[in-house]
Amino acid sequence: MLNLNQPVNPTGTASEEVYNILIYDKFCQNILSPLIHVKDLRKHGVTLYFLIDKDRKSVHDVPAVYFVQPNHSNIQRIVSDASRSLYDSFHLNFSSSVPRLLLEDLASGTLNSDSIHRISKVHDQCLEFVTLEDNLFSLSQKSTYVQLNDPSAGDKEIEDIIERVVSGLFCVLATLAVVPIIRCLRGGPAEMVASALDQKLRDHLLSKNNLFSEGGGFVSSFQRPILCIFDRNFELSAGIQHDFRYRPLVHDILGLKLNRLSVRGDKGGMKSYEMDSSDPFWMANGSLEFPEVAVEIETQLNKYKKDVDEVNKRTGGTAGAEFDGTDLVGNTKHLMNAVNSLPELTERKQVIDKHTNIATVLLGEIKERSLDSYVKKENDMMVRGGIDRNELLGVLKGKGTKIDKLRFAIMYIISSETINPSEAEAVEAALRESEVDTSAFQYVKKIKSLNVSVASANSASRNNIVDWAEKLYGQSISAVTAGVKNLLSSDRQLALTRTVEALMEGKPNPEIDSYLVFDPRAPKSSSGTTNSHLKGPFKETIVFMIGGGNYVEYGSLQDLAQRQQPVKHVIYGTTEILTGMEFVDQLTLLGQKMGLGSSVAASSATH
Repeated sequence: MLNLNQPVNPTGTASEEVYNILIYDKFCQNILSPLIHVKDLRKHGVTLYFLIDKDRKSVHDVPAVYFVQPNHSNIQRIVSDASRSLYDSFHLNFSSSVPRLLLEDLASGTLNSDSIHRISKVHDQCLEFVTLEDNLFSLSQKSTYVQLNDPSAGDKEIEDIIERVVSGLFCVLATLAVVPIIRCLRGGPAEMVASALDQKLRDHLLSKNNLFSEGGGFVSSFQRPILCIFDRNFELSAGIQHDFRYRPLVHDILGLKLNRLSVRGDKGGMKSYEMDSSDPFWMANGSLEFPEVAVEIETQLNKYKKDVDEVNKRTGGTAGAEFDGTDLVGNTKHLMNAVNSLPELTERKQVIDKHTNIATVLLGEIKERSLDSYVKKENDMMVRGGIDRNELLGVLKGKGTKIDKLRFAIMYIISSETINPSEAEAVEAALRESEVDTSAFQYVKKIKSLNVSVASANSASRNNIVDWAEKLYGQSISAVTAGVKNLLSSDRQLALTRTVEALMEGKPNPEIDSYLVFDPRAPKSSSGTTNSHLKGPFKETIVFMIGGGNYVEYGSLQDLAQRQQPVKHVIYGTTEILTGMEFVDQLTLLGQKMGLGSSVAASSATH
């Protein structure tokens, strides 16, 4: 696209003579942001880049690459830019298919202003999703959970949301160039998305020049992947619980967004960091428990110091040794090696400093908010199906932010097999005492009492619980400073992960026998059935969570993929990536829409 939709060099950069200007909207800026750093734009011939709604001066003799969503305001702006001859030629790239009406607006607008000759090309890029890692994507569709569960939402609004989700998923599949077999639970948003996506793929496959050449984006070309679609209500707890692994911690506490975060540096100013595949430490240790990460940082630092000493020893000569002219070649060789190793050593030091800084900030938050205690007690509750009343109220009156306490209280509701009314009342009173808005708590309590999906998800998450009951989250955070490696629950299984594992195996299994099958390449009559004519096991899976996903689930699924023999390939996607706090805010909003909650102002819950 940046090379004016021409093939790029083997190095992946633009041809020398292509210089262009990049214009994007906010949504497409988010698509580009994790994929290409600003410094890399230059390699692709981009000399200037602007948001489409900013006032821009004309630049003659230079082509402009537009990458925007197909909507009315963007089309109007493009027509305005073309009529004022801001750029020499216009290469228009839309993130998804352009509706016919908008194309007609574009054509008539440029014709009327006599600027149609400036429009060189119009492309549907089919890129309506944000790729955060090789196996992680988000559709960046805000508040889907609220919109789908809003009691006042009409059929038309629900259909529009489902259509948006389907459009985003279609873009992902077109990019991977695969038509998967779709599995989902019967009923609810998951079936609605699965059914609509099945129909969209069928319609598209009828056209001659369709986007799918089977197996294009995956490793093995013989077997099709499966797409497992879930709704957030399938396992509410994963969106709310505190977690002690590095990647979820960084996301939940420091607000990792589009692979970037800002933390306070040791000298007081804010430091901005990229957390992506360019950082080997992040990729290798993101799924480790926090104490293990602290040990790993220390190990890397010691290794770095040892390597620096080694270089110094080689170049500085041993103390007191006389210089022997005959070894001139050997000395020069050492010097050359030292010079060559400097950039690599500098880079390693930067990575170590970055993670030392991040871990220090995390440790401060963990101690101040007693997060290790929250993690352990939430896990205990999920295993035991409840918690001692005094312990429960002790946590709610102890350390932690308002949101920490609210999340803990909701986890108590989700994990309890039966809710003791007086206990629930005491929890609510404790929350109100801490000035927490209880709307979210009451909302989850309400769905629980209505026995809607949460109860079934809760029982699902406690099957096979014995497997990991002995390996709960580790001792207190003092273990970090002591550098003790704890045996922690890195192999803890979420209900989602276990279900995906069963779906990948493709064998008869009571847990998944009721799951529907949609195969867009099979005759229509077999669509939406539960018959398991599927040839398992599947090597590749795409897991999609409607209503907000998180790094807890992503990490758990990647662990599952690595555990399999041979290693499987699992891609995780969601409508949006949410921290525990952001998800609880959506639950709060739903509680308020249902007229639940305390009189405390809604905003207080976010502090």
